[in-house]
Amino acid sequence: MTVANAAAGAAWFRVFRPRPAARLRLICFPHAGGAASAFHELAGHVPDTVEVAAVQYPGRQDRFGEPVPDTLDELAAELAGAVAATLDRPTAFFGHSMGATVAFEVARKLRASHPGAPVRLFASARKAPHVDTRRALTFADDEAAMEYIRALGGAGAQLLDEPELRELVLPVLRADFRLIAGHAHTPGAPLACPVTVVIGDEDASCTPADARAWARHTVAGQDTHALPGGHFYLETAARQLAGLLVARLDADVPGTAPAAASPAPAGGGR
Repeated sequence: MTVANAAAGAAWFRVFRPRPAARLRLICFPHAGGAASAFHELAGHVPDTVEVAAVQYPGRQDRFGEPVPDTLDELAAELAGAVAATLDRPTAFFGHSMGATVAFEVARKLRASHPGAPVRLFASARKAPHVDTRRALTFADDEAAMEYIRALGGAGAQLLDEPELRELVLPVLRADFRLIAGHAHTPGAPLACPVTVVIGDEDASCTPADARAWARHTVAGQDTHALPGGHFYLETAARQLAGLLVARLDADVPGTAPAAASPAPAGGGR
């Protein structure tokens, strides 16, 4: 990445293990209420051929004082500009939960100006874009929202049990849920890159049937893989997830998987 491009992406991306010689960059988009740190462990499990750049949305961690965009479309537009400034090598997207929708919309916005990006979209634990989930993510009050988060599990749910941390987390969750609840899918041309959907095999919020529905959003093929765990399977199966990602990306950018120990896809392909 050039100095100018690095500066352009400095606000949006956190690279925990910089790898200037990496063959491919994997940009990771967090879930609702999540931050770039959600991908710190994943970054440690990929080989030197892959550099993980985690998106830092406004309003959290070191961007705490910045306002969250008013709409998901606005967020995707700002991110598309930041991503476009960093496309110095093949780039793939991984989006978890809300992040899958954001990644998909960013890919759509890049389609005309950068038809080769991304080389693959990984959609994690999220129903397909055309499925309307707005009502399910509209809550009467904070308690209803917290019950929803607790049902999904994951490390973030534990923060809600600490009053001081809850006061920090809730505003971010409210803002992110507002983005999702206010976002209506607009039909358009499908993506030109393959879409791999990854789900937790115990996640009732995104079933194998839900995952297969992503097929209509690409002309390059869709596949589904299940890893052990629930909605936040990536917190407990990061090594398996890394193996799956690298194996799939090696089909797009040969040499991504180290020849000496090419990772095999983890979990069950469907």
